[in-house]
Amino acid sequence: MAVPKRRQSKSRSKKRNSHKGLKPAQLQRCTQCGTAVPSHVICPNCGSYHGRSFVEIEE
Repeated sequence: MAVPKRRQSKSRSKKRNSHKGLKPAQLQRCTQCGTAVPSHVICPNCGSYHGRSFVEIEE
């Protein structure tokens, strides 16, 4: 079975894993009510998407 000849340094391992870092979620403002909503998602507050109402919200 193949075994590494030498131990990999911390620097080399961290360079390899650098792309795995988490990025914060990109939020946009709803055009109808102004709440922060992820892009390409129907607004949970008012039920609109791109200025059109898709879901009727009961109050």
